[in-house]
Amino acid sequence: MDAPRRSSTNARIALYGGTFDPVHDGHVAVARELLKLFALDEVLFIPAHVAPHKRRNVPPASPLHRYAMLALATQGEPRFRVSAVELDAPEKPYTVETIARLKAATPDAHFLFVMGADSWEEITTWREWERLLSLVAHVVVTRPGYELSTEHVTAEARGRIVDLRQPDAPGDVAAIEVMGESKIYFTDAVKMEIASSDIRRAVREAGEGQAGSIRVPQPVAEYIKKYRLYREAHETERHDAGRGRAHD
Repeated sequence: MDAPRRSSTNARIALYGGTFDPVHDGHVAVARELLKLFALDEVLFIPAHVAPHKRRNVPPASPLHRYAMLALATQGEPRFRVSAVELDAPEKPYTVETIARLKAATPDAHFLFVMGADSWEEITTWREWERLLSLVAHVVVTRPGYELSTEHVTAEARGRIVDLRQPDAPGDVAAIEVMGESKIYFTDAVKMEIASSDIRRAVREAGEGQAGSIRVPQPVAEYIKKYRLYREAHETERHDAGRGRAHD
């Protein structure tokens, strides 16, 4: 298992899970913003097998393609890494299992798990969701103006929510030493509206002439063109409600 680097004692590490099919500019922007907002030492991207609750008409691009695109998108970013911990697992692990394994492998680190708005809305359908929310701190990334519900989680979980979207919220979470606790942060810090389903649709509609015309890092655009990914017309399933959806 490729665990996070032990860059320092009590390192702050964001676990950014998702299908990343494909990784796009929004994912990268979220990671960069979280680096600053939470004074992170590292963002660990964790591409996943498709989650059971993600209803899609066709399978995602192969794990190899999705991992390769993430590697290309994060090259040159010294605090970004890509992990195959879920892709290499003999059985498709649940998020709670992956996080528990990473915590055991790096016990001195403070972890923050990143999820999108739609994953938060569906969190009670995830395996051992209450345990998951108590294992590490979480950050829910949503678009500006999107109303996040809280009534579907327990009162105990609601008591741990820190809404960074509020006018009186701290502008720099790094000054608040709560990363070792199981806080749940809401943020709309990244003002960018992109969804992987839109990228797949744009590739299909652009045809052979596309490369750099879609909102992905240039090396990823070239990779998509080289391997002719996302050309099928039926790969236009439902829109991602929250950029970079996390997974179960």
